[in-house]
Amino acid sequence: MNMFLSCLTFVLATVILVVENHECKDFVLSASDQSLIDMMKHYLHTSRRDDCPQPGKTSNTGVTYVRWGNTTCPTGVELVYKGQVGGNEHQNKGGGVNYLCLPNDPENGQHQPYSNDQVYGGEYQLNSSMKPSGWSVSNDNKEVPCAVCFKKRKSVILMIPGRKTCYKGWNSEYNGYLMSDHVNHHKRDYACVDIDAEPLDNKNGSEKGALFYPLRTNCGGLRCSPYTNEADGLCVVCTK
Repeated sequence: MNMFLSCLTFVLATVILVVENHECKDFVLSASDQSLIDMMKHYLHTSRRDDCPQPGKTSNTGVTYVRWGNTTCPTGVELVYKGQVGGNEHQNKGGGVNYLCLPNDPENGQHQPYSNDQVYGGEYQLNSSMKPSGWSVSNDNKEVPCAVCFKKRKSVILMIPGRKTCYKGWNSEYNGYLMSDHVNHHKRDYACVDIDAEPLDNKNGSEKGALFYPLRTNCGGLRCSPYTNEADGLCVVCTK
């Protein structure tokens, strides 16, 4: 397509150059000549419309997403900020259920005497019998990092559970494992944690808080096939 446009541009430029430098000063374009030029100008204008700034649109439009378990964004994606995962304590009955990506440079509020603590750190809960395939138990009880990423010129973001690749026409941002709190704890959102998940730092201690447990499938209402019983829950984050 680009080669075709280049050739068309060359033809149009050649026609205009010949006309403007024609030795006959009173040269007049025929109706067919003018029609050809107008047609090529219109084609070039419409075919390159997407490359030109449109009224009300800027090059800064796009989508944001959280990359759980990592402090960087994929190549070509802007890092808004990096931080650590927070959320409600896993035993609290009320309050928020979603994980939060807390920035590393917070603007802290004033100290308050009332009791309604709901923002705790997030930890991996991994042991030899409960960890995604390929992961190390060395991350057990370590805090979870995160990164907020901005992908320009995209309008939709989608996390697809049960897959590690995006469907045709969608761009993969990252893939990983579905994680959430334990089945015996209070409900928590599902998060797609990066396949190459890393710890926030080297500190290791069971601080509890918002916990990340790996999930597995259970057949019955979930049809097997196409799914497999007691398998890792995969996920992928896609943009378009």
